[in-house]
Amino acid sequence: MTNWIINFMDQFGYLGITFLIALENVFPPIPSEVILTFGGFMTTRTTLTVPGVVFFATIGSLLGAAILYGAGNILSMERMEKILDGKIGKVLHLKKEDIGKAYDWFNTKGKVTVLICRCIPIVRSLISIPAGMSGMNFGIFFLFTIIGSLVWNTVLVLLGKAASDSWEKIVEKTDTFTHITIIVLGVLFVAFVFWFYKKKKKEKDSNKN
Repeated sequence: MTNWIINFMDQFGYLGITFLIALENVFPPIPSEVILTFGGFMTTRTTLTVPGVVFFATIGSLLGAAILYGAGNILSMERMEKILDGKIGKVLHLKKEDIGKAYDWFNTKGKVTVLICRCIPIVRSLISIPAGMSGMNFGIFFLFTIIGSLVWNTVLVLLGKAASDSWEKIVEKTDTFTHITIIVLGVLFVAFVFWFYKKKKKEKDSNKN
């Protein structure tokens, strides 16, 4: 995949960067680290500039984020409540009220997570879905996505430029960071599931009494 990305960027320049970053936002397994660090390296060998690469990468980030926001918007709270009111909710031991609680949390405390998560591998793309589901104001979502994406894109492009011919070493180090992030997220997810079911069991036992 890395070779394909490099060849694509070589051929299409800024437009290639925009397309690949938009695609990476929708399909997180595509490594933005390769796109951005190689883009930084290209500024040392071609007519591409750092501001240009960052700008077009950010445009791609916004396009990809808007697609996932729209997907989340289609899966509105009302739709999710209907889904959880049926067999799926019983299997998952979830009630429609749980969606309401999550919705309220995101509206009061979760908005800032859009900004923070734009600088974290994997979740930087996926955070757009709950933002859309909660009906987060698109203007605020747009602003936070721009700021977070600018930080992520600028750092990796500058690192790629500074590393020059050794840009792949930056990718290796960011890969390590990504793997650590995945492990941490996995642990947090397991901990959350354990806490959630323990809380549910406690509520169920208290209702019996």
